[in-house]
Amino acid sequence: MGRTQPRAQLFVDDVAEGLASRSGYFIVGFDRDAGPQARIRVVTEDGEATHIAAIAPGDFNIQRIDGLPEDQVSPTDEALLARIAAEVTRKAVGFASLADLDDFRQGFITPVKTYRLAARFGGQRILNGEPKKPHYGDDLAAPVGTPIRAPAGGVVSFAETGLHFDGGLTLIDHGQGLITCYLHQSRIDVAVGQTVRRGEVIGAVGKEGRATGPHLCWRMKWHGRNLDPMLMLDAKTP
Repeated sequence: MGRTQPRAQLFVDDVAEGLASRSGYFIVGFDRDAGPQARIRVVTEDGEATHIAAIAPGDFNIQRIDGLPEDQVSPTDEALLARIAAEVTRKAVGFASLADLDDFRQGFITPVKTYRLAARFGGQRILNGEPKKPHYGDDLAAPVGTPIRAPAGGVVSFAETGLHFDGGLTLIDHGQGLITCYLHQSRIDVAVGQTVRRGEVIGAVGKEGRATGPHLCWRMKWHGRNLDPMLMLDAKTP
C-alpha cells in the first residue's frame, strides 16, 4: 500500500493499473506464483516515482481432500455445467467492480472472531486423488451460524446463495480493485450495492457448496490476481 498525489496513474511492470484514490492511496497485490520483484511506478503532472518491490517466495503445502461427490470435483452433466458457467458469468460482474474507495487503508480484521485455520492460502489441492488448482483462500473453520464480519469497509458487489461450488457467496469491493470473497455461507445478510462498515455482520458461516464441514473460505483478488487475505490483517498504509 502507498500514497501519492490524488488520481496519480499507477503502473506495475509497465502495465497501467488505474488511478490512485481521491486521497492518493493505492494498493498493489502479487499472486501465488509472482516473480522475485516488481516495478511499481506512479505518474503525476509533476513527474513520476518508481519503487522496486522485492517479493518473498511463498511456502505452500499439499492439501488432500477425499470423499467428495464426483459432481463437486469433475462434473460432466451438461445441465450442471451450463449452470456453473452461468454462475461464473454472474460472479465476473462482481469481480469487475471498481468502487471509488480506499477502505483498505487501515488494514483488516478477521471476518470470524474465533476460528481454526483449516487450510492455508496457496496449497496444492488434490481432490479425490485428482490434482486441481491451488486453494486460493484461507479456510476458517467455525460452527454453522457463526457471524461473518466485514473485515474492512466497502461496497457489496455480489451476494447470492445456492452456487454449486461456492454455496452462499458475497463479494466486497474495498476500492482500487481490491475485492474480498466469502464462500459457503449458510446465510447472507447484505445485498448488491450496499455499503458495509468494518465489523458489520454480512452473513453466517455454513457448509454449502464444495465443503466437507462448516467453515468460511476467505479469499481476496486484486485486478484478477489471487492474494492471501491474511496479509492484510492490521496492515496500514505508510
